[in-house]
Amino acid sequence: MKAIKNITLAALLAATAALSNSVIAQAAEMTDGEIRKVDKDSKKLTIKHGEIKSLDMPGMTMVFQVKDPAVLDRVKAGDKIRFKVEKNASGFVVTELQPAAK
Repeated sequence: MKAIKNITLAALLAATAALSNSVIAQAAEMTDGEIRKVDKDSKKLTIKHGEIKSLDMPGMTMVFQVKDPAVLDRVKAGDKIRFKVEKNASGFVVTELQPAAK
């Protein structure tokens, strides 16, 4: 019985560690930025951003496509944000966006 408890405890600890690493990795993928322009017609955002490590990109101001055009109704120029971006065949696409912590 004690061996089963030890195995169960070890499995629980391993699962907790894996989940913690996943949460840390997801947080690390987020980049800080500031919305400079919202272009609803083109479904694009101009963002001044810090380094995007996943793309080996230094900080700069650039135009991004958005995966979900509904996000354009929730942001305005001057908003501080955290976001994720991916490169695909059509360019750089914001896949997730949230307000920056205050």
